[in-house]
Amino acid sequence: MDALFPLGWAHYLAGGLFIGAGVGLLFMLTGRIGGMSTVFSSTWSFFSRAPFFQQERFTGGRVWRLVYAAGLILGAALWWAGWGPSHALGTGVPAWQLLLGGLLVGYGARLSNGCTSGHGICGLGSLQWPSLVAVLTFMATGFATAHLVLALKGA
Repeated sequence: MDALFPLGWAHYLAGGLFIGAGVGLLFMLTGRIGGMSTVFSSTWSFFSRAPFFQQERFTGGRVWRLVYAAGLILGAALWWAGWGPSHALGTGVPAWQLLLGGLLVGYGARLSNGCTSGHGICGLGSLQWPSLVAVLTFMATGFATAHLVLALKGA
């Protein structure tokens, strides 16, 4: 178990419970869905006059989405300050691979009309079948990519 969770597992459980409670409360109190990929597009609507970013679905909710994103960042910062490790965590993955992965994930999120958090937490929570298909596709692609990378490293 320590190999899978070198920093322990309790904070993952607590984080999942807080995320679930947060998106549940957001939906019950406002009827809004708390996925993150729309935050990206709605934020661009402040800066880009391109017709895609000026759609009502992006401009109409961009302020609350920024507040929502700021709350997620603030929550992570508070956790780090109170319970996080005293040293910065890092990765051995080269920057170009992180950038390429981020671009591919962003493209996939736009292609599937949502990101993993939107489909996995909010979509599955509201029993939306397209979200189930999206999450299964995300997971299958992630598993296949991980196995491919391991196979290429072993070759």
